[in-house]
Amino acid sequence: MDATEQVIKELTKIEGDDTSTVEIKVLLFARARELTGVPDLTLKMPSGSTTQKCMDELVLKFPSLEEVRSCVVLALNEEYTTGSAIVQHRDELAIIPPISGG
Repeated sequence: MDATEQVIKELTKIEGDDTSTVEIKVLLFARARELTGVPDLTLKMPSGSTTQKCMDELVLKFPSLEEVRSCVVLALNEEYTTGSAIVQHRDELAIIPPISGG
């Protein structure tokens, strides 16, 4: 393999690495916002990750979210979704705990 082929191979490898992860915006509402102390954040995940895997990662970063994990509703790009939905680069994932009021 000559030097040009080696450079092309390395560039292809680097470009491939860029597509192996996605960045999504996570919006946190109500109790989830209180528990994390932030209204939103950017989360970097492997390509092909589900919304459930994103939630797992959020609980790792913010263990206090375990409190609401079992009762949150997830929305992906402003539409309610399940934990099996696949996130894409630049998607917006909302974490919506139950809200009570009077």
